[in-house]
Amino acid sequence: MRIVAGTFRGRRLVAPKGQSTRPTADRARQAIFNVLEHAAWSPGLGDLRVIDVFAGSGALGLEALSRGAAFCRFVDQGAPAREVIAQNIAGLGVEGRTRIDRREATSLGPRTGADGAPYDLAFLDPPFRKGLGEPAVGRLLAGDWLAADALVVLERALEDPAPTPPGLELLDERTWVAGRVSFLRRSPALA
Repeated sequence: MRIVAGTFRGRRLVAPKGQSTRPTADRARQAIFNVLEHAAWSPGLGDLRVIDVFAGSGALGLEALSRGAAFCRFVDQGAPAREVIAQNIAGLGVEGRTRIDRREATSLGPRTGADGAPYDLAFLDPPFRKGLGEPAVGRLLAGDWLAADALVVLERALEDPAPTPPGLELLDERTWVAGRVSFLRRSPALA
């Protein structure tokens, strides 16, 4: 697994061993970022604050940093995932632009002043077929983790239901191999 483009293009990333983590494949990650960088509705990635929920290896958040994001917070409850994320952060030398949290994504509390400003872009790549994506999005919204016009990238298995979570509008949806990726925007009018 490698960083696909940007400042760290071609740099290797480590993934947690075993079956507990399913990293987004390089080709799918490239496709996701092509949408984020070229869609008419996207502000691009420059200087965004990013939160990578169910972070696993941290590949999505690290790819965003490589492409110009200012900061990324990685959220994962698994110790092996957090250890790998820390290794990947150190390998890229981006310690000052990141934070790793041990939190359960579906029970995030409210954002506090110590957590900084709300996030402009959220990646959610939960374990497939467990129905965790929508509850985690709900917690991000309820806890004021997302900026008023934040983008949300939510990955799900092809066979998983794909309702648009309340408070978000669907901008685009793509399918790659076994996954479906929904590109959503926070819409306070829909909350």
